[in-house]
Amino acid sequence: MAERLIEEGVYHCGFNSPKSYGGHSYFIQHPDGNWLVDSPRFIPHLVDWFRSRGGLKRIFLTHRDDVADADLFAKEFDAERIIHEADRSAAPGAERLIRGREAVSMGPEWTLIPVPGHTRGHSVLLYKTFLFTGDHLEWDPEIPGLGAYRDYCWYDWNEQTRSMERLLDYQFEWVLPGHGHRHKLPAPQMHAELTRLIDRMKQPAR
Repeated sequence: MAERLIEEGVYHCGFNSPKSYGGHSYFIQHPDGNWLVDSPRFIPHLVDWFRSRGGLKRIFLTHRDDVADADLFAKEFDAERIIHEADRSAAPGAERLIRGREAVSMGPEWTLIPVPGHTRGHSVLLYKTFLFTGDHLEWDPEIPGLGAYRDYCWYDWNEQTRSMERLLDYQFEWVLPGHGHRHKLPAPQMHAELTRLIDRMKQPAR
């Protein structure tokens, strides 16, 4: 599937890579420099498409599972790679590391938020009202509601639950996951859905 506009200069890249278990990646077009969130396959079509929109300034890697061809895109566009230090072994050449558990501001529209749980170094990106969630959080149409999956938590489920609670401090309308379904709701409704998810996550495993 080719790149597709979601809203406000945010695109789903398509061309998902088997190196990241078929995970989604996203392109953000911005006048101060474009971002790539996680990595699609490195193919000429996407290279040309990114270049036609001004190239890439930064590549934000949510966690170790979805790095895919990020190094090739970084080299092609001289882009800065960002990942949490706890997952750095998946991107040892990353130019910027997130450290600890405090959120990091990258300007008035950009916040990097560590959310350990799925992996030790998982992080999410909040851009305007878009939350790029990697494998931390998705929309589950079967509930329907926000979902997180204990069976695919590689580090610590209790830690992932606490990380989810920290997201209650932020307002967002879009959940754009690495795996699963994206969804938009008004921010108060999304906050309520997140609260319900946290309550479910605290229930004992069946």
